Amino acid sequence: MAIPDEDVAQVRAATDLVALIGEYTPLKRVGRRFVGLCPFHAEKTGSFSVNGEEGLYYCFGCQARGDAISFLRSIEGCSFVEAVERLGTRVGISVRQESSARGKQDRDQQEVLKEAMRRAVEFYHERLLSHKDASQARQYLRSRGYDGEVVRQFRLGWAPDRGGGLVGDIDTPPGVLVAAGLAHEGSYGLQSSFRGRVIFPIFDPSGAPIALGGRILPHSAGSRRDASAGPKYRNSKETPIYSKRRTLYGLNWARQGIVQADEIVICEGYTDVIGLFVAGVPRAVATCGTALTDEHFQVIARFAKRVVLAFDADAAGQSAASRFYEWERLHSLEVAVAPLPPGSDPGELSQADPEALRRAVEEAVPFLGFRVERALASGDLRSPEGRARTAQAAVAMIAEHPNELVRDQYLVTIADRTRVDVERLRPYLEEPGRAGRGPGPRQVRGAQAGPTSATRAALRVDTERAGARGRAGAPGQRAARDGLTLAIHAPETMAGRLDESLFADPLQRAAYNALASATSLHQAIESSDDAVADLLLQLAVSEPEADADPTIVQLVRAAAMRALGQIEAEGRTAEAAGDQARLFAAAADIAQLKAELEVMLEPGVNENPPRPVVEAAERLLGWLRRRRGESG
Repeated sequence: MAIPDEDVAQVRAATDLVALIGEYTPLKRVGRRFVGLCPFHAEKTGSFSVNGEEGLYYCFGCQARGDAISFLRSIEGCSFVEAVERLGTRVGISVRQESSARGKQDRDQQEVLKEAMRRAVEFYHERLLSHKDASQARQYLRSRGYDGEVVRQFRLGWAPDRGGGLVGDIDTPPGVLVAAGLAHEGSYGLQSSFRGRVIFPIFDPSGAPIALGGRILPHSAGSRRDASAGPKYRNSKETPIYSKRRTLYGLNWARQGIVQADEIVICEGYTDVIGLFVAGVPRAVATCGTALTDEHFQVIARFAKRVVLAFDADAAGQSAASRFYEWERLHSLEVAVAPLPPGSDPGELSQADPEALRRAVEEAVPFLGFRVERALASGDLRSPEGRARTAQAAVAMIAEHPNELVRDQYLVTIADRTRVDVERLRPYLEEPGRAGRGPGPRQVRGAQAGPTSATRAALRVDTERAGARGRAGAPGQRAARDGLTLAIHAPETMAGRLDESLFADPLQRAAYNALASATSLHQAIESSDDAVADLLLQLAVSEPEADADPTIVQLVRAAAMRALGQIEAEGRTAEAAGDQARLFAAAADIAQLKAELEVMLEPGVNENPPRPVVEAAERLLGWLRRRRGESG
């Protein structure tokens, strides 16, 4: 499936990037650009800048950059196609897709099912808010600390405890209700799949409802239902729009918080997610009645690089430790555990002690470290026998980790806590086949394709150095940056007045060549390597700090002085070789350069150069072009 390039360009051009980004972080106008706090990382001083005219953004803090499509992909974690489609809907452009007839049929079916689910969510939600038969459900939710704001935010609902239920109340064909998992054939005809339950709607990352979760009211809340009514929680069956192995409850609400913190908190249930939100941790999600899967982690890796488990990780670790380490390795993730008080879950703790819940998430420890600490804390360290057994149990846990350096550090910790010599413990790590295992997560992370944190840091240093050179470095570097900025923001003032020879810095010269050879700024960025694209984006969201004439004068003067030094060196070489022709040619060029430079070096020409100085710069620019052409 692909979207025609012209549709992508049309959507990109029609999208108001300032309005789009303004929905996630406040922006204020500064000159011709807009600035604010970066939505991709925590900061107190705004380093995020937007060029609304060109539809580009850049963060000088974390180097996040791009256009409307890349912004939506990053902030929402959606695919390229989904981002273009959503922006197309936003601006009223119908986006075409080049796909098979079968693919179109599948998409049409999905839209029908999503519409049925949307109607069901609205029906159940309104029932909870206003109907008499939902009074017990409202009482139960209030007992959990859920006020009207929480009920509305999470679109909670109530499924009435009667036969037809939803079936006779929404205008949807029976076959669609069955296909969406909202109804089934019973002894007395079509029956609602959810009866006498508090409804927790499940949405996809874009906010479209795809399934339902239902909880039976506790007996204490006055429910007439008993254990024969089925399990405490019931989820929708899998449908063309709902896969439990790929779905995370709450992701549609948590996306922005996850991206900003670069961290996702995983719980076991719907009420845990809501409890974390209420406690001030708006980056929580939960699986939908299934264990964590490879597909879940594929989704998680699109949003954050740190995963905090807010459930009984000890139990999970006993059966799935190796899988957590593999997910860390495959997706370059860090898995940590929130040390919740024993016997508590996030939903309960958010009511009893929300500060303790927030602190547990903030103090999350690495997955292996949590398991080792639990083993050491639960062991008997008072006797030699107890310390030996505890040491063996803890070593067995670290033996599962694939990274030798990580295993070795935890081994030292275990030896210290159990008072067993580390060399006596080391043989327990030497399991057959371990030497052939791959590198651990941090080793792999450095070799992953794409920008790792270390790569981004190195690139940031290089970019900052380049920027510093442009501001206060060699002669002409600041002017070169100003010239490129003007070429982007006021190209009419620089038309025909720039040349490759004016840019001594290789990065700035490559940026000029990219601009000169492209038909638009977007094309220049897309056709450039990462460093050049980064510089062009920085300049695109920066304000020009100088006018055209003084910038050209400074650029040409610096280039002419470099050329003068080169020609003087050539003259000395020619004189030493007895080459009179080259010596005379060099002398003529030196005389011309010095005469023009003498005019351009008059005091006060930098701010507002007079016309003779500008004309001298234009003559020298022509000379520099001819010289470059002859040498080329």
